[in-house]
Amino acid sequence: MPQPRTPAQAWSALVEGNDRFVRGAMEHPSQDVGHRAELSAAQAPFAVVFGCSDSRVAAEIIFDQGLGDLFVVRTAGHVVDTTVIGSIEYGVQVLGASLVLVLGHDSCGAVAAAAEALTTGRMPTGFVRAIVDRVIPSIVTLPEPGTPAGAGRALLAPTPEALGREHVRHTVEMLLSYSVGLSTAVADGRCAILGLEYALVDGRVRLVQAHGDVGQG
Repeated sequence: MPQPRTPAQAWSALVEGNDRFVRGAMEHPSQDVGHRAELSAAQAPFAVVFGCSDSRVAAEIIFDQGLGDLFVVRTAGHVVDTTVIGSIEYGVQVLGASLVLVLGHDSCGAVAAAAEALTTGRMPTGFVRAIVDRVIPSIVTLPEPGTPAGAGRALLAPTPEALGREHVRHTVEMLLSYSVGLSTAVADGRCAILGLEYALVDGRVRLVQAHGDVGQG
C-alpha cells in the first residue's frame, strides 16, 4: 500500500485500520521481515500519535499499523511538557508526518485523579502529583454542579466521559498555542491535529476535536 501523504489520506488510513481492529480483522501491515530491513536506513511515519501510557491503548494495535507507520509519544494522562512538544515537532518537521493525533480514552486514571483532587483536595504523593497537576487545568474551568444554566435549571456534575473529552480538547489547543511549528504546519495545510477518544470496551476511536482538513474521515 502507498504511504499516506496528506492529512486526509493519513486520517483515512487510520480510520480504516481502527475499523479492522474493532471487527477483529487486523491485517498487521508493515510487519514483515523485508519491511523491517528496509526501515533500518530511515523512517518516514505518516502520523504522530500522542497518547496516554495506559497499557490498553497501544496505538499501533488499535489502528492496525506496523513498523515505521506511526511516531508515538506517550505520557500518563497524555500530559504535555516541553519534551513532548519537541518530540511531536520532530515527527512533523523532521520526519514529515502529516497528521498529529491526541489520543485520550475512557476510564483514564489521571483524569479521575484530577477530578478527585478538585473535589476533595486530596493529591497523590511523589511525582505522580506532577501528572495530576498538568491535567487539572483541562477540567478546572468546567461548570460546578448547581451552577445556574438559564431557565432556572442547574448544570449537572460533568461525567467522567465529559472530563476526559475536555482534557483531550485542551491538550489539542495547548499543542497549537505552544508550538509555532505545529500551528504553522496546520495553517499551511501540511498537517492536521485531531483529538480522539478511545473506548476501551468496543475498541473504537471517536473524533473529539479537529484543526485542519482531513476530509470526511
